[in-house]
Amino acid sequence: MQIASNWNDYAILDTGYGEKIEQWGDYILRRPDPQVIWPWQKEEKVRNNVHAIYHRSIRGGGEWEKLRKLPDSWTIGYKNLKFKVEPTGFKHTGLFPEQAVNWDWMKDKIKNANREIKVLNLFAYTGGATLACASAGASVCHVDASKGIVSWCKENAAISGLSEKPIRYIVDDCMKFIEREVRRGKTYEAIIMDPPSYGRGPKGELWKIEDELYKLLDSCVPLLSENPLFVLVNSYTTGFSPYVPANIMEMTIQRKVRGKVSAGEVGLPVKDSSIVLPCGIYTRWERGQI
Repeated sequence: MQIASNWNDYAILDTGYGEKIEQWGDYILRRPDPQVIWPWQKEEKVRNNVHAIYHRSIRGGGEWEKLRKLPDSWTIGYKNLKFKVEPTGFKHTGLFPEQAVNWDWMKDKIKNANREIKVLNLFAYTGGATLACASAGASVCHVDASKGIVSWCKENAAISGLSEKPIRYIVDDCMKFIEREVRRGKTYEAIIMDPPSYGRGPKGELWKIEDELYKLLDSCVPLLSENPLFVLVNSYTTGFSPYVPANIMEMTIQRKVRGKVSAGEVGLPVKDSSIVLPCGIYTRWERGQI
């Protein structure tokens, strides 16, 4: 497992009975996590010292109950990057801290490439990977179907001092954008994607990752340059093995250029504990010897 253990502004303080307690800068949030099937490990005062608790609704979604003074949004940092944190009605905060392990990996790959790197970030959300790559010297095309989410990424770029970096922001359906980029003859040295488990396309068409992931990766093959650097796939689909996308990478990306495929889980450490909370899976292809 790749563990995101280099945070200063974020920490998991405790986990138990389907919930986790997280420190986000100066504020503490308590929210559900389906991976947590064990009892609380710390004293009760840790659980009682939160600023807000997220309660699920039987009708779907949920809401935050504020117990202490809490701003609508605030900022936290990871190394040279800064992010706006804003609790939403679907329990999210606009950031997945476990992805820091991938940010570090991508930054290292880009800095050591010693050449121009163009990155395509699909289903790019609020731009953690976009900012990491841009800060390492890459030009980035950031694509997400949500206008509000893309605007959030622009805010993160601004507070990180990256507004002048070569980041192209696109509000579009990712599959449609891929098809157009292929027709235009565009290529990239790196491709990142975090496809949803389930969703609807622009015309209401059903998206299910188990039905679409092969097509998605296969469609990206023509977008890889003659000297690609890496491809990264993240997933938060419950029960999805990291070796599923790894097998698909072997069938698609490896056909264009041989490299190394690796896969595994990403996780976050629980503070003052030996427990690591599993958070999702990753699959990486990188140029090099098999």
